[in-house]
Amino acid sequence: MIDLHSRKVVGYAVADHLRTSLIIEALAAALLTRKPPAGVIFHSDRGCQYTSQEFAGFCATNGVRRSMGRRATCYDNAVAESFFATYKKELIHTRPWHDLTEVRQHTFLWIEGYYNRRRRHSTLKYLTPIEYELGYRKLSDLAA
Repeated sequence: MIDLHSRKVVGYAVADHLRTSLIIEALAAALLTRKPPAGVIFHSDRGCQYTSQEFAGFCATNGVRRSMGRRATCYDNAVAESFFATYKKELIHTRPWHDLTEVRQHTFLWIEGYYNRRRRHSTLKYLTPIEYELGYRKLSDLAA
């Protein structure tokens, strides 16, 4: 789950399946971390996990408004698509993995230690998500 304002990954889960429970686990982590007000918007594509009754119920129970992109239009969810391409290129496809536990550990280190804290984003004028959330708006602000 990515905060569209700061591009910070605020909730995630790793599994060897794409069932609805994985999506709920990631969104639950984001809700726990951010504690957003009721009515927060969650945007996704139209995958079966996001259109399921189970997910709809979880969102309703937790005050999350769902938003979905148009059918067969990847551009409507471009931020998430870009993130997953980066995640695969910079972490997943860089080595063979022994087991799911190893992938989870390295995903945690990559997101919490690198992606949110050190990886600069052109969309954020080359600030990191953490720097952007701290209120910086341009790279030169950091040197001041």
